[in-house]
Parts: sequence; C-alpha cells; structure tokens
Amino acid sequence: MRIAAAQITTGPDPEANLALMREYTYRASYAGAKVVVFPEATQRAFGHPLPPIAEPVTGPWAEAVRRLAREFRIVIVAGMFTPGVPSADGHPRVVNTLLAVGPDADIDVAYDKIHLYDAFGFKESDGVQAGRSPAQFQLDGVTFGLATCYDIRFPNLFIAHARSGAHVTLVPASWGAGEGKLDQWRLLARARALDSTQYILACGQAEPAAAGVESIQGAPTGVGHSMLVSPLGVPLAEAGDAPELLLAEVDPAVVSHTRTMVPVLENARQF
Repeated sequence: MRIAAAQITTGPDPEANLALMREYTYRASYAGAKVVVFPEATQRAFGHPLPPIAEPVTGPWAEAVRRLAREFRIVIVAGMFTPGVPSADGHPRVVNTLLAVGPDADIDVAYDKIHLYDAFGFKESDGVQAGRSPAQFQLDGVTFGLATCYDIRFPNLFIAHARSGAHVTLVPASWGAGEGKLDQWRLLARARALDSTQYILACGQAEPAAAGVESIQGAPTGVGHSMLVSPLGVPLAEAGDAPELLLAEVDPAVVSHTRTMVPVLENARQF
C-alpha cells in the first residue's frame, strides 16, 4: 500500500491550513496513496492561542477534512485541537487530537495525545488535557495505530499497538528544534519500529525557516525530516527540512515475516 506524509508548515489561520491540506491531499491522491498523514497542529500551529479554535470532532473544521477525504477518496490523518476540561484554577485547556477520516464512514476515529510534552523548557500540560486510550483504524487489510509527537519516546504505546495487530503506526508531530533533537527524532523512530516490529511513519512539520516562515520563539514548530522506517528499523524514505510530500510503500507481509524472524513480542517478559 502506498502512503504519504505531507510535511507542511502550518500557521495561525485554520482556513489557510485547510487550503494547504487540500493541495497536498490532491497531490497524494494523484500519486496513488491510500493514506495521507499531516503533522500535529495542522489546524493551528503551536505558538498561537489554541482554545479559540478548538472544536469537537463533529465541528466545521473536522467536517471540512471529511469532505476532502470523500472528494479525493483517501484516508486523511491530521492534528487538530478539541475542547478540554478547564484546569483546577479555571485555566482553559484543549485536547491535542488526531483525526483519522476516510472516504467512507467506516474510517472515522480520533486519538487524544496521551504523553504531553513537558520537556526541554516547554510545558504542554499547562494548556492541554492528556488522553487516555490508544486508537487504530483498518484499511484494506492493513491496521494503523495512531501516536503523536512526544508519544514516540514511550515504547509501551507502540508495543500495545503491535499487540493489537498494527502493521504501521502513524506519528504526526511538531518536533521541537534544538541541539541533538533531529538525531533523537531519527533514533526514536527507528527504535520504536524495532521495539514493536512494525512500520513507523513519522510526519513532522517542516522547518519554518526552510518553508520561508518566521519561527515562533519557544514553541515546538518542527524540524522536518518526516520518515518511514521498516519493521527492522531501516529508514526507507526521509524528507528534508522544507515542505515536501513523502511517498512510501508498506506491506503487511513484511511485518508478518519480521515478527516470525524476530519474535520480540512473543519473547518479551514482564518483571
């Protein structure tokens, strides 16, 4: 199956970001992809107020994404923000949500980011409510798990997806820049593939400077380098810094063969 990572740089305007999504969805569909993955924070980039644009997954922004999926006959995965419960001190919060919708109603799921980015001087939990449950969808015999950005540092989520039958886990991200961060991004994608013997498609926001956009100081706004990693941890395709549509192929038979050859899921012990 051909899948695509739409490595874009989003801004503050959800409508402008939808227009960008339309361009890349068309390109992915024209290239024969069955799934196109957009980054975390596709609806609105980090560094801008999030509560004013948060809406339910039945709201107008999400419905526009569904129309794109129907129009181009493709599954779309994209990061948005849904309303959260205010904090104990009354501070408004959102939920960092992935929406996965297909051309037909049988694929329509949402995943709320479980692990919040309270690291490297950024505290996502100040304004974001954590999710609790993994989410998956199936398409033409391929099972896809969902994860978001900082989740990639936590092997158990990926192992849980694999134990539930996932062949591929999709990881939309808006990775924070900084010394060593690109190396960590690459290493973590490869490690999670090896932990769980599945493909990892990690789709990040493009680097703002490479996209001709001013970066927002202190916000995790992306480093590019979206990539597909094989179940044996081999990078199969990788984008550069700038906006790009990355096309790649996944094969569930390769996952099955790898799990027979290296049965880490069977061999694992609890202690």
